[in-house]
Amino acid sequence: MSAVDPYTPMYPTYIMRAFDGSMEIPQEQVEQLFTGFCSSPQVKKVADLIGKRLGRPLQPFDIWYDGFKARSAMNQDELDKITRAKYPNTTAFEADIPNILIKLGFTSDKAKEIASHITVDPARGSGHAWGAAMKGDKAHLRTRIGKQGMDYKGYNIAIHELGHNVEQTISLYFVDNYMLQGVPNTAFTEALAFLFQKRDLFLLGKKDENPDKEAIAALDNFWMSYEIMGVSLVDMKVWKWLYEHPDATKVQLKETVIQNAIDVWNQYFAPVFGVNDTPILAIYSHMIDNPLYLSNYPVGHLIDFQIDEYLKGKNFADEVLRIYSTGRIIPQLWMKNAVGNEISIRPLLEATDKALNKMR
Repeated sequence: MSAVDPYTPMYPTYIMRAFDGSMEIPQEQVEQLFTGFCSSPQVKKVADLIGKRLGRPLQPFDIWYDGFKARSAMNQDELDKITRAKYPNTTAFEADIPNILIKLGFTSDKAKEIASHITVDPARGSGHAWGAAMKGDKAHLRTRIGKQGMDYKGYNIAIHELGHNVEQTISLYFVDNYMLQGVPNTAFTEALAFLFQKRDLFLLGKKDENPDKEAIAALDNFWMSYEIMGVSLVDMKVWKWLYEHPDATKVQLKETVIQNAIDVWNQYFAPVFGVNDTPILAIYSHMIDNPLYLSNYPVGHLIDFQIDEYLKGKNFADEVLRIYSTGRIIPQLWMKNAVGNEISIRPLLEATDKALNKMR
């Protein structure tokens, strides 16, 4: 990446290309969002609630606590049985995309139009969405389908990837001008993927009757954001160190990644978990496979939450079409057009306080 630096004078480092260039939000601003969130008093309160639910002190792996998701209260085998019967192969899932979109509020014509631009392929990995770059081409949805059919995990991923494909299709075919096609940055497509994914049980006809479901959803978003922000901070620290030490060896880099993970843990997680010096935040292969991408996930969670709050009481499909047909304008202007406010941690922190009070 540093070999590219001389050829991008406007963004002379990979860090600037990833944030100022691709994300169009300066790295310092993104880091400030994450450190403000991870330092918030709500973190300890949510952690205490999780500890009470688990009936034991938190362990480092509880950064992946999954108990706020609606599916955590449902039988996994039963869900697998439903999805395997419904989607024995990629053809069955592709054929059902118009019905899925209609359930989400799209008109029949619009659902068929969007679905006609999406094709489904079997994935070797977990799943992926690849958008078309020109009109007439198709967006590709990839998800794992076993010999027995699509299990619930594959289905959950497929609905996430479908959110990407719907964004990719709307922002290509429904923008005012082809040169505006796309979204401001990857976090915005992740946001719609999350919005689709959290509706996966609804699409299977499974209703969540829990009166606390909104509070639980806010807590789930909060805890996911806290975890992935920590990992993203490690990713950023590593790249800053790389530019400060351009002659570093791979051994030194490995030691630095582990030490940075420990440092971030000790600053933002150890006071909450009561466990020091764990390198668990260094686990993500994304840091190697797609460096400096991780920050898109937590920013996506913040956008997802703000949009989801805005959508309450409105037609999901109509608003998704309006919001995502804006095209690739600068992020904060896109957000103002979408929900009336810029990207912020405040709405999620305030919702978390309300959720904690309700859960008490």
